Amino acid sequence: MSILVVAEHDNHTLAAPTLHTLAAARQIGADIALLVAGQDVAGVGFAAAQCAGVTKVLLADDAAYAHQLPENVAPLVANLGRDFSHVLAPATSNGKNLLPRVAALLDVDQISEIISVESADTFKRPIYAGNAIATVQSSAPVKVITVRSTGFEAAPAEGGSAPIEALAGAADAGLSAFVGEELAKSERPELTAAKIVVSGGRGLGNGDNFKHLYSLADKLGAAVGASRAAVDAGFVPNDMQVGQTGKIVAPQLYIAVGISGAIQHLAGMKDSKVIVAINKDEEAPIFQIADYGLVGDLFEIVPALTSTL
Repeated sequence: MSILVVAEHDNHTLAAPTLHTLAAARQIGADIALLVAGQDVAGVGFAAAQCAGVTKVLLADDAAYAHQLPENVAPLVANLGRDFSHVLAPATSNGKNLLPRVAALLDVDQISEIISVESADTFKRPIYAGNAIATVQSSAPVKVITVRSTGFEAAPAEGGSAPIEALAGAADAGLSAFVGEELAKSERPELTAAKIVVSGGRGLGNGDNFKHLYSLADKLGAAVGASRAAVDAGFVPNDMQVGQTGKIVAPQLYIAVGISGAIQHLAGMKDSKVIVAINKDEEAPIFQIADYGLVGDLFEIVPALTSTL
């Protein structure tokens, strides 16, 4: 099996979801090419060559790929993909934007957000907001797959010595243009990469009360997330949302404060290693998956916990 993995990066560093996607690729086969498409990405290519299990790095260094616009990158991946049995990318915003276009160009179906590799043509993926797991078998000549990073342990970032092959430049398709970006800055860890996450829900009442979670998170060195209900209520910005339509997290410790546990939220955090729930409603669904649960007033419990820590 020959597998093409599309690397996630910021033109400077290789993103962690790439390593999780590589782990999935290694369960499919041993012939793995890692595509790095961007501008001035020699450093990323070198880092990619060090990843364990990578047999070749394909380096597409061109201004057309500077911001990895899918309209420009998709034709590249599709043209390369015809020579591979599988094309994989992380199930991130970029991956979800890119691979459906690749699948359309290759005229094959896409398999989304796999969490397990059963064989080279059979995979498991969550459906119904994670309430069921579907086993999907594909007969497509090229299997186009996004990988949920929380389903696979990261492949080692060192130990490899793959050759780097430069690809010819490309012309801008002219279908879209990069206008700008605003990056949220925080001293706390990034939500999807944090080992500890403290999340708040509608039970906090308003956005000002999230200060209790920020204090707790600072004690723990944790990231802060929120349920969709809290985001929809305007308590916090939507980049903090954890859940099926937000960010998928699987930290070592997840503390859910004032979150009832709607199935859409559980789909985004139930793979956490240890789940702690704090809620005044003892019938809240969150307690069904929590390893530790505390029934009580969060406005008393959280400050007390923060003070004790």
